[in-house]
Amino acid sequence: MEPRDAPRPDPAEGPQPDPREAPGPDSLEQPSPDPLDVPPTDPLEVRGLTVRFAGLTALDDVGFTVRPGTVHALIGPNGAGKSTCFNVLSGVYRATAGSVRFGAHELTGMPAHRIAGLGVARIFQNLALPPRASVENCLLLGRYRLTRTGFLAAGLGLPSAAREERLHRERVREIAEFVGIADCLDRPAGSLPYGQQKLAELARALCMEPRLLLLDEPVAGMTADERRRTAAVIAGVRDGLGISIVLVEHDMGVVMRLADAVTVLDFGRLIADGAPADVQNDPAVVRAYLGAGA
Repeated sequence: MEPRDAPRPDPAEGPQPDPREAPGPDSLEQPSPDPLDVPPTDPLEVRGLTVRFAGLTALDDVGFTVRPGTVHALIGPNGAGKSTCFNVLSGVYRATAGSVRFGAHELTGMPAHRIAGLGVARIFQNLALPPRASVENCLLLGRYRLTRTGFLAAGLGLPSAAREERLHRERVREIAEFVGIADCLDRPAGSLPYGQQKLAELARALCMEPRLLLLDEPVAGMTADERRRTAAVIAGVRDGLGISIVLVEHDMGVVMRLADAVTVLDFGRLIADGAPADVQNDPAVVRAYLGAGA
C-alpha cells in the first residue's frame, strides 16, 4: 500500500525505474572525473601526537594542521621523527597518545587499508615498482581500491569486467599524461631512468584518486633537472587537482618553493610551525640544522 502523499508517476513519462534495483555495471560508463575538477578536500588535524617504542619517545606531543589544497612540509634533521609521523598518518604505526583527524574521520588506530580507503595515498622514499611489469600495469595497481568487478566476473571475462578495465585504463592514461610519462606506459617499469620511476610512483598514487598525498622525499637522489620537473608536477597536483599534500623532503630549495606551510621537528618535538620564510629564519630551526653554536 502506497503512502497517501507519495507522488505517482506520470504515464506520459514512460516506464519508471524500480528504485529497489541497484546500479548495474553499465553505471561505470559514466565519464571519469576530469583530472582538473576535483572537489575540495578536508583538513588534516594532528593533535598531541605521541609515539613511544619501549621507553624511547619518537614523537612527543606533536600537533599541526594541513589546510585543504595546500602543500605542508614536514622537515627536520635525521632522527627528528618525520618518518614515524608519516607511519602514524598512514596507519603503519599506532600512536601512543594523541589524535589524527581527516575531516570527520578519526585515523588514530585505524588500519592502513581503511585509511587508504578514505583517500590517503603515500609514496615511499625507496622505489616499489615491479621492475618487469609495464608502467601501465603498475599504475593500474593504484586503481585496485576503486575496482568493482569480482574475481569470478574477471576470471570469466564478462562484458562488465571488460568495460570496467577499459575505463580504468583510460583513467591511467589521463593521469600518466598529467604527470608526463604517457610515452612510457608500454615499457617495463625497471627500464625507466630513476627520475621517471619516481614520477611513476607518484602517478600510481594519483591513480587511487586520493584526497591527501603523503610524499616521502619525492626528489631524493634526483638530478637538478629531475628535481625541477618533479617539483613542477607536485605543484600541479596541488594547483590543478586541489589535493592536499604532506611533504617530507631534505632539499630545502624544493621545500621553500613548494610549501605553503612548514612544520619542523627535532628529536621528536615540534620546534617551529608556520610560513616557510618565518620558519627558515627561526633561531631554533637554525640551531637544529647547524648545531648549538649557530
